[in-house]
Amino acid sequence: MLYFLARFIESEFSPPGFGVFQFVTFRAAAAAITALLISFAVGPLIIRKLRSMQIGEQEKVELGDTGTHKLKAGTPTMGGLIVLSALLIPTILWANISNAFIVLIVLTTAWLGAVGFLDDYLKVVKKMKKGLIARYKLFGQIAIGLVLGGTIFFFPDFFSINFYKFHTLTTIPFEKDLNFDFGLLYIPVVVLVLTATSNAVNLTDGLDGLAIGTVGIASLALAVIAYVSGNANFADYLNIMHLRGSDELAVFCAALGGAALGFLWFNAYPAQVFMGDTGSLALGGAIGGMCILIKKEFLLPILGGVFFTETVSVILQILYFKYTRKKYGEGRRLFRIAPLHHHFEKIGWHESKIVVRFYIIATMLAIITMATFKVR
Repeated sequence: MLYFLARFIESEFSPPGFGVFQFVTFRAAAAAITALLISFAVGPLIIRKLRSMQIGEQEKVELGDTGTHKLKAGTPTMGGLIVLSALLIPTILWANISNAFIVLIVLTTAWLGAVGFLDDYLKVVKKMKKGLIARYKLFGQIAIGLVLGGTIFFFPDFFSINFYKFHTLTTIPFEKDLNFDFGLLYIPVVVLVLTATSNAVNLTDGLDGLAIGTVGIASLALAVIAYVSGNANFADYLNIMHLRGSDELAVFCAALGGAALGFLWFNAYPAQVFMGDTGSLALGGAIGGMCILIKKEFLLPILGGVFFTETVSVILQILYFKYTRKKYGEGRRLFRIAPLHHHFEKIGWHESKIVVRFYIIATMLAIITMATFKVR
């Protein structure tokens, strides 16, 4: 909105300084600052409202006396409303909202945020223990995957004049002049990536500050990748796909980084609020959707290595338990408990130490992700 207002003022009155609004870097920085300020402004209001409505986290009985989880029971949840407000409002204010990349990433994030909100509402307000039935939640994730994948596959001209050349391709890490074409499988792949990523971030959201911090780190790397992908000179220099218009996604990613920092203010140990599925599903969808739109799906296991590992730990735990129960008559565990962050709690690591070490790993993985553009 401010982007179009500034362009109108510049074209009609030509005042000095308004030309800066055409630069993605300026608007990305403005979006990040705006997101941070919105977090600080609405955060206390939403937290007080959630407390007054007694919308609190339930005790995780499966963790026993591990860590401080008994003390967390009753902490306000559905704090993802803070993140979504701080992410979507700056994006709408500072980004070019006629850009197809922005339209789709905002739609994806908002849709999955709504699915997560419904799940949280049923659990903590309506007191339905399991919240939204799993198949309905999956239906919501698949539906937005079909919309995103179908738009890219059937309407590539919606993005830019040359996007049809790349619409079913993806980058192969560490390989030069070589992309992979999903072909007719593109839409199912998009559905799989979006569903898996949103659930992976949801699984990671188990310790104070863990999910939001790692999402923030990933968002900054994605901001850089989106910017260079949309810039003809940088794309040519790095020998990557030039996706005209995708640099606008840097504004969204910067807003996501600012929103993550703002929410971390309230979610850092000891947390004043939890994001709930409202935030985790939306943020997972944002990360997955970004990788889909900038053609970097194969980079997700690297950039989202923390989320990927957490998910794999759950899968391995289930498979190993079923295998040993069938073979030995009783199920055995590969980890003391899954996801992986709770395993480290069980062996005696303090919650804050686990989170900081995961941040370090996430930062290292973000650097490796960006290094793949030159190490080829």
